[in-house]
Amino acid sequence: MAPLSPTVARWELVLRLRELREQRGFDSAGFARRVGFTPANWSHVEKGRRVLTTETIGPVLELLEVEAEERAELLTLLEASKQRGWWAKSSALIGPELQRLYGMEYGAQSIRSYDSLVVPGLLQTEDYARALISADVMIRPVQVEQLVAIRMRRQERLRGADPVELTAVFGEGTLLQQTGGPDVLRGQLNYLAALIEEVDTVEVRVIPFAASAGAVLGGSSFHLIDFAGEQLPTFGWVESAVFGGAVEDPDLVRDLRFAYLRAVDQSLSRAESLALIRRYSRV
Repeated sequence: MAPLSPTVARWELVLRLRELREQRGFDSAGFARRVGFTPANWSHVEKGRRVLTTETIGPVLELLEVEAEERAELLTLLEASKQRGWWAKSSALIGPELQRLYGMEYGAQSIRSYDSLVVPGLLQTEDYARALISADVMIRPVQVEQLVAIRMRRQERLRGADPVELTAVFGEGTLLQQTGGPDVLRGQLNYLAALIEEVDTVEVRVIPFAASAGAVLGGSSFHLIDFAGEQLPTFGWVESAVFGGAVEDPDLVRDLRFAYLRAVDQSLSRAESLALIRRYSRV
């Protein structure tokens, strides 16, 4: 089982409360007033931006007529959501949205990612990560090493008793892009190859230049995160040069799934991808 993540616990709690409210036929504004919230504050609760307390959740559970077993589950989620994950301790460096992403990663059962021209953060070496982070004009030099350390901390989920299942798809150009220079790239490719061979739960699929529709997704980057809990849907995340944020709308998440399947369909097999990575590492 994935480790307990306060971020995931809070998300599950608010999703289940919203589902119960809708099942009982309450509109958001009317429900908020009956449980002692303003409509705006209750909206923040359902969006995960405000944390409930033991006192404030009581009237909510009463009005929703939650039975004892489910009530206990929701209260357990509430207590878990009050904890602070390691990512929350870096709030001076990373904003709320990135903290949420890292919290979702930490509690994930599986992650599917697509990148066009970079190795995803969960698979980067320190030198490769440092080269990417230091090239970002929005990041001050004094922050670089701290952000590299955060990126390395995220990778702890790849190993251990119950590692996250990670499948990363990216273009062949990633294996040629001289991020950090030839030595840094070579080190990254050697690390990737060794990780694929060593860790069964890590899979890398490369879209070759010869793929007929390999450029269909352009320069996009996105992730699909899934969880062990049956109550939780897939959590989406998209990134561009100027934006990174969550995708929770079911229709948009569905579109990301289709895009990911198209990328996988254009990619080489695990063994073929490994062989290609090995070949480029010797260039």
